[in-house]
Parts: sequence; C-alpha cells; structure tokens
Amino acid sequence: MTRERMIRLIAGTFILASLALGLLHSPYWFLFTGFVGLNLFQSALTKWCLLDDILRKANVKSEAEMLAAGKV
Repeated sequence: MTRERMIRLIAGTFILASLALGLLHSPYWFLFTGFVGLNLFQSALTKWCLLDDILRKANVKSEAEMLAAGKV
C-alpha cells in the first residue's frame, strides 16, 4: 500500500472512530474529528503532512517512488 493511500485510510479511520465515540461516549470526541479535518485542510494548503513524514521515516513508499522502481 502506498503512503498516500495509508494517509487516507488512517484519516478516514480516525474520523469514523471519533464520530462513533462522540455519539456513544462523549461529545468531546467531536473535537478530535475537527482536529483531523483541520489537519487535512492545512495539508491541502501547505502540502505538508506530519503523517506523511512519519510514514516516510517508516520507509513506506509513495506512489511516485513505486512507479520509479517499477513496482506498480
């Protein structure tokens, strides 16, 4: 799985989990939903994402790196 797809998967999982926790446990979990959304918004404007840096250090390849290596 490429780094871009992992970022989308993790962000989507965080949003769905925090929505469920907000409905079932405490409405304060909706703040976490907003935080994830704000990070997605910020990364679209600045082209910087902390999770991308973390996955890069974990040696997860991007789609461009996999294409260059001929693995896609």
